[in-house]
Amino acid sequence: METGFDDAGIFYSDNFGDSQQADDQQIDRQQVQRRLKQFIREFHEGNFSYRYRDQLKRQYNLKQYWLDVDLDDVGSFDESLADKILKEPSEHLPLFENAAKEVADEITRPRPEGEEEVQDIQVMLTSASNACGLRDLKSDQMSRLVKIPGIVIAASAIKSKATRLAIQCRSCANVINNIQVKPGLEGYAMPRKCNTEQAGRPKCPIDPFFIIPDKCKCNDFQILKLQEAPEDVPNGEMPRHLQLYADRYLCDKVVPGNRVTIIGVYSIKKTANPKRNTRDKVNVGIRLPYFRMVGVKVDTDGTGRSTNTLTPIEEEDLRRLAASPNIYETIAKSVAPSIFGSLDMKKAIACLLFGGARKRLPDGLTRRGDINILMLGDPGTAKSQLLKFVERCSPIAVYTSGKGSSAAGLTASVMRDPASRGFVMEGGAMVLADGGVVCIDEFDKMREDDRVAIHEAMEQQTISIAKAGITTTLNSRCSVLAAANSVFGRWDDIKGAENIDFMPTILSRFDMIFIVKDEHDEHRDMTLAKHVMNVHLNALQRSEASQEGEIPLATLKKYIAYCRNKCGPRLSEEAAEKLKNRYVLMRNSASEYERETGKKVSIPITVRQLEAIIRIAESQAKMRLAPFATDADVDEALRLFQVSTLDAATSGNLAGAEGFTTQEDQELLSRIEKQIKRRFVIGSQVSEHAIVQDFTRQKYSERAIYKVLALMLRRGELQHRMQRKVLFRVK
Repeated sequence: METGFDDAGIFYSDNFGDSQQADDQQIDRQQVQRRLKQFIREFHEGNFSYRYRDQLKRQYNLKQYWLDVDLDDVGSFDESLADKILKEPSEHLPLFENAAKEVADEITRPRPEGEEEVQDIQVMLTSASNACGLRDLKSDQMSRLVKIPGIVIAASAIKSKATRLAIQCRSCANVINNIQVKPGLEGYAMPRKCNTEQAGRPKCPIDPFFIIPDKCKCNDFQILKLQEAPEDVPNGEMPRHLQLYADRYLCDKVVPGNRVTIIGVYSIKKTANPKRNTRDKVNVGIRLPYFRMVGVKVDTDGTGRSTNTLTPIEEEDLRRLAASPNIYETIAKSVAPSIFGSLDMKKAIACLLFGGARKRLPDGLTRRGDINILMLGDPGTAKSQLLKFVERCSPIAVYTSGKGSSAAGLTASVMRDPASRGFVMEGGAMVLADGGVVCIDEFDKMREDDRVAIHEAMEQQTISIAKAGITTTLNSRCSVLAAANSVFGRWDDIKGAENIDFMPTILSRFDMIFIVKDEHDEHRDMTLAKHVMNVHLNALQRSEASQEGEIPLATLKKYIAYCRNKCGPRLSEEAAEKLKNRYVLMRNSASEYERETGKKVSIPITVRQLEAIIRIAESQAKMRLAPFATDADVDEALRLFQVSTLDAATSGNLAGAEGFTTQEDQELLSRIEKQIKRRFVIGSQVSEHAIVQDFTRQKYSERAIYKVLALMLRRGELQHRMQRKVLFRVK
């Protein structure tokens, strides 16, 4: 009579197939491993420098037990071998590591005393093949070697995973050693029964085994979270994520915010089912995908997409474009060509897209090369359209709205991982846009606390986090292009500096601040209306062929990425001398303005503004792929700074307001103001119409008269009492 059928537990079969078949597989594995050993020992590049053998010996002596292998080299040595690694990596990568260990054993003899045992070698793979998008990963690529790009947005702490287990029976103390655990997130199911039979002893109970931690062999591992690059996400869809498993020397290779290209095995893991419900049969057989890394390439420069994909012909075309005489004007016209006018603003945006040169100083500090721009003013002046164009044009760009963004969403957030219950960090918009542009619309609608959070990111280009026991610093080397409305919805000339509702701390971090006004001018309105009609009527024709002199969007995008990668210009000595003198003059004029009016300028002129002009000049040199910024670049940079930040700083006052920028204009306004005060006594009432008529007879323009009246109203020196009447209260 057979026993055992009434025992509780799980029963299994020992039938693993034909022994002849197992022997054939063993022979095949030995042949593959021998061939891989030959590859490491014998592969050379024609000049008899044995690349992998020398690398392995050098790394082993430095106690770095890993080997970096290019799959293309394996393919040129033995194509069938590379094909086997691609199609069945789980079976062949351990053979590759065993082969590397055997070669390391041969080439490092004799080893020092105490290090007789050879260490395990980790094989990391690289490949020049085309990457597969996260959305293109399907079930037919399961268990194959795949290459995928993306952004790492979260990283766990380093943990340990057992690769070889030792277990012991509680009842009979029987020890089972060297139990192999599969790599990745695969676990090991403990045996339910102990098979040791001893005479005179009862059978061991069910589930008798426990793990002996001291006799287990462990490796480091880390869980990462990979997200699609923002430019690869279709409109209206959520970006997709994938869990990554990195082990041994691949741990701590990347931090959140890094753009990476990963090579690994597309694998599956069992779904966690903590509550066993017998009625829930739906999840049986369902597995969750994850990615086991075997190689990683990090874009450390934050320069966006690699330009290695450019062919020599394309590169030659881009260099020819850089050598064309009016490249600066051409690029400015190519920025949002469907938007009429705003040429100075388009030139500034062109400078932002190319950026200045990032500098690392001898003491370890860095100075940013990215240019920040704020567009402030009336609604309906195409600010958001310019932001949308920059998002499409920049190689790396993230678009966000101020009201829908929080401080954590822009910088970084610390969240609790639902699986491990530990805290993990996820990068926000400015981390994901590292090496590109962040477009923030409705900047004025953001809460003040959220705006303060990006101070460090805008100037130092880092984001420091100290939350929930996590203290770290992330890179955010990106430009900020922000659009905002004034306090009153529309720009009010009478209110002057009160239109700007931003702290000087944030304003000083913007290199250029443009006041965009919707001015009423019949001739300009007619031209604008014709342009808008033309855009709407000929929308299809415009999309098929761009206007003469414009650079197509795809070419402009490539050209921006190419210039950012290849060029880092500096100021020439003559240009630096010229800029130094102009900066001192700017500071003096700002001080004089404050003394005369008794008011501080809303945007202070500091060393930050001097650095801003340097960056603008460098960006113009970068457009031409020139090594040095010349006098002409500095002149144009000063002009852009004058029409943007300096005009904004003195907006709403006599100096630089409404186009009255010259010394003669300012003298004219002050002459009118003195005459008004001299003509009318304090407390008298006089018609506004009478004042205007009186001064127009003296050949003063109505525009100048109304400007002075508006200024005196704002100061409280005039007051409207009745319709078309004013009462003087001269202080």
